[in-house]
Amino acid sequence: MARYTGPKLRLERREGTKLGLKGKRGLSDKHPFKRGKNYPPGVHGPKGRRRMTDYAVHLREKQKTKRMYGVMERQFRRYFEIASKSKGQTGLELLRLLETRLDNVIFRLGFGATRAQARQFVTHGHVLVNGERVDIPSYKVKPGDEIQLVTKLAQNPVIAENIELQPFSVNWITRKNNFSGVVDAIPERTDIDSGINEAYIVEFYSR
Repeated sequence: MARYTGPKLRLERREGTKLGLKGKRGLSDKHPFKRGKNYPPGVHGPKGRRRMTDYAVHLREKQKTKRMYGVMERQFRRYFEIASKSKGQTGLELLRLLETRLDNVIFRLGFGATRAQARQFVTHGHVLVNGERVDIPSYKVKPGDEIQLVTKLAQNPVIAENIELQPFSVNWITRKNNFSGVVDAIPERTDIDSGINEAYIVEFYSR
């Protein structure tokens, strides 16, 4: 299945919540939710969001989380399989796998306004890990890793703008300056988006 390239706000309306796909710029008065369009897109209008079955609730939680992190279905399922074989709680381990992706770390550092933009920085070869260029968005960072933007990108005004729009408040990463940071630890559950119900995702794949 190809990566979705359509309107980002359409996905947020489908899931009924903000997914951070438009960054801080997505919170303007033009956002559909601020105009009362807190129902799925389509011809059915406000009647489109009906009472869901347990299966549908679990499916939507999986879809919401997958879209939030910009991960395709096959990769998301693989993350779940890895998490389910770990010694820790499956749901927490799944979220940790998503959080420690290199593109997500670039986003958490505030260098990317969205995870999609952060992913683009990585794939274009603008990110160094411990001094080595890494162009794989799914690269798994570990404690002690130093993440750095190449000089050309670090000097781009868009980076300073992104940092200004996104106050830094991440406990498991230290931002050293406007172009680098260090991974201090594996994130705990309290460090990860509280709007995700990982138990629903576990139930979806375990049915």
